[in-house]
Amino acid sequence: MLGNINTAISEVMGPFGLIIILGVMGAVLVLATVVMMINQPEDPLDKLKREQRAPRGGVDEPARLRQKDGNAQLQKFSTFLEPSDDKELSDKQLELRQAGYQSRDAVRIFYFAQMTLGLLGLVIGVVYTNFIVEVEMTTQKTMMWTLGPGAVGYWLPKYWITRRVAARKEEIEGGFPDALDMMLVCVEAGQSLDQCIVRVARELKASYAALADEFEVVAQEMKAGKDKVNVLNDMGTRCGVQDVSSFVTVLVQSAAFGTSIADALRVYAAEMRDKRVMRAEEAANKLPTKMTLATMMFTVPPLLIILVGPSVMGIQKMGEMSGPGQ
Repeated sequence: MLGNINTAISEVMGPFGLIIILGVMGAVLVLATVVMMINQPEDPLDKLKREQRAPRGGVDEPARLRQKDGNAQLQKFSTFLEPSDDKELSDKQLELRQAGYQSRDAVRIFYFAQMTLGLLGLVIGVVYTNFIVEVEMTTQKTMMWTLGPGAVGYWLPKYWITRRVAARKEEIEGGFPDALDMMLVCVEAGQSLDQCIVRVARELKASYAALADEFEVVAQEMKAGKDKVNVLNDMGTRCGVQDVSSFVTVLVQSAAFGTSIADALRVYAAEMRDKRVMRAEEAANKLPTKMTLATMMFTVPPLLIILVGPSVMGIQKMGEMSGPGQ
């Protein structure tokens, strides 16, 4: 009986029909388990602890949201959606912050997106190879078109984060010289470092949003009473840009040795302007080299057609005219 069932499945879905059915059933069971875990009621002990932590007079909705420890739905799967190694978790949090995702659930959302897109790509591959393609494919092609979309879906979030980090670093590098000039103007006008950081963050919001967000984080941490040196060092680590790290070092040394912040900003701002000009000149010098291949591809073939085409047509006509005479 089992042999007949296997033969019938192979005739309909190919030699991997039974494996595909088992894989789909396993995916359905996994999804059903995830849905059941999400919809499970709250643990009475957790509810009691939460009520004990709440103030006696009750709590309004904004305060409740502030006290909430992240996303409650993802909190249930923190064991599966977060690395067990603390160093790996810290590195992933830093990478996501450099990409602009400051949420405390960013790591969980990242791994959840990887898992979801991987399973979705696998389902798409199974449907494509078994219900859409009409021609018979080899075993290698079947495995490639089945597992390929799942692998692409799994690596797509990582590729997106890598591109976001590169784009954000480029934006910070582009706007940092202007930010230094604004800080220098504010300091020379008599404002403190905290006040000029707040002002620069507000002014840069429209043109360089990523850099403005970093300055806003610095301003909020300083208002919260965090040590200024640690705040600046965290900014250099969070941005991941060499210019910002050097700027943080300049400010820390200026505060440690008691020198004027305005003088340090003036010298470093001039250096950053010169560095931006050098970057522009470097990009301009690279442009002819990058355009050489495109010039050859789009210029040489049409030029050859224009120069050689009439001669080829003339030779063909002469051959046709001399042919009947021979």
